[in-house]
Amino acid sequence: MGEFFVWSTFTGSLLTFFPIFLWLDSYVDIPKNRAWFSLSLYRHLKLFGGYGQLDREGIAVHLTEKKAVFVPYNKMGDTRKKFEITKGFQLWRLHQTVETGGAESLYGIFIATLLQSVGGGTFAYLRTKHPFLSLENNTLLSDKACLKFSFETATVFNGFVIGMAFMKKALEVFLNWIRKRKSTAFLKRQRSS
Repeated sequence: MGEFFVWSTFTGSLLTFFPIFLWLDSYVDIPKNRAWFSLSLYRHLKLFGGYGQLDREGIAVHLTEKKAVFVPYNKMGDTRKKFEITKGFQLWRLHQTVETGGAESLYGIFIATLLQSVGGGTFAYLRTKHPFLSLENNTLLSDKACLKFSFETATVFNGFVIGMAFMKKALEVFLNWIRKRKSTAFLKRQRSS
């Protein structure tokens, strides 16, 4: 009995406070109008992936060959409010690479230098605010006309943060249900009188 208690306490503490690393690898090709992505735990346990495309009315996210989700532009503000990130999710790694054309021209070299300078300045500012953050900024020049971006990000959190985010969301749903119920009861009283 005592051994079970010790093991269950250890396992519960481990699941609650052990850091979880969520990796997002993405690649954007502007001329092809596609953005590929992969979401994984600890970079080796793939959760899902796919690609997205811009359309005139919204963004189509293809999760499998036969399944896609379409998000209209006018609904994006509401979607962002639904997926609010709490402070417990900490950005741990941000590596980016930009590939641009024009290796043979002065204009292309100037654009690449400008991109590297802006990225370097932004990353220097982020490094002063978050010294633990792994940052990397690269710019590649190609002799072909292209504009491609590659991002590698990792976020760290733990089971306690997930539990708190879930409790916060459940409390919001419960309070909205109570407000709706009260307003419905008020309207019924108004109609009867």
